[in-house]
Amino acid sequence: MTAEPIGRRGVLAGLAGLAGLAALPVMARPLDKVAAEGVLSVAVYRDFAPWSWRDDKGVLRGIDVDLATALAAAIGLKARFSDFLADESVEDDLRNMVWRGPLIGGSAADVMMHVPTDRRFTLQVERCVIGAPYARESFAIACGPDADCEAPPPQWAGKRLAAELDSIPDIWLSGSFGGVLRGQVTHHLSGAAALAALKAGKADVAMASRAQVEHALANNAAPQVRQRRGPIPALPSPGWDVGIAVKDDSRDLADALEAAMERFAGDGTLTRLFAGHGVTHVPPRRDV
Repeated sequence: MTAEPIGRRGVLAGLAGLAGLAALPVMARPLDKVAAEGVLSVAVYRDFAPWSWRDDKGVLRGIDVDLATALAAAIGLKARFSDFLADESVEDDLRNMVWRGPLIGGSAADVMMHVPTDRRFTLQVERCVIGAPYARESFAIACGPDADCEAPPPQWAGKRLAAELDSIPDIWLSGSFGGVLRGQVTHHLSGAAALAALKAGKADVAMASRAQVEHALANNAAPQVRQRRGPIPALPSPGWDVGIAVKDDSRDLADALEAAMERFAGDGTLTRLFAGHGVTHVPPRRDV
């Protein structure tokens, strides 16, 4: 059953028919060109708390926003942001935001935040340099007062479950344990929306990324909700590292940003920035 209309990706997919309006290839902006302008243009995902989202006043906030601002300052620049809706795949996002530019309006950014740095993925992506991993993400579960969060998941039969549509949490909740929980999953537009339903008492269990869960429960925002502490059985994803991407002929810019990221990892900057949004910084594994 579906609690919210699902339309974002469908609308974006419909734009594929406008391929004839594709932008010309984007000119590279290596470090000297970016430095001459004094501005680092940064692409971040839209409606993606706690990484990047707009508050009720329209101000762009989030871990990725704070981190990109600090990275730009570290190389003597100011950050200028564009937030964008996720397309059908990360490869599409990289094409639209890094090396080609959007089909309709706008231009490519110098840097895109929150890009998976898995070795197999980086090898298959063209025209981008991906690196500077800054965090490791994974999935987590939160429960309301009427669900035993540490119980074996099949014991949640009869409980109201919430997850983002077509996400790994959705697939896990719907398909694991012989599909015993499938009919109880309510679909939402994002992990944050699933957690909002839990906090509002409209769900008993919600599954999302660990950062989303920690951010949603930070500052005792929902004292009746708690996070599962034990492992999640039969979960197909062990976690993933996230980093940044630039166009493939802007490698000197990538090197400067990676050097700044390494400093941030060593001097506590990453820990502080994450904590500011109620999220525990987990260092990247860098071994995949």
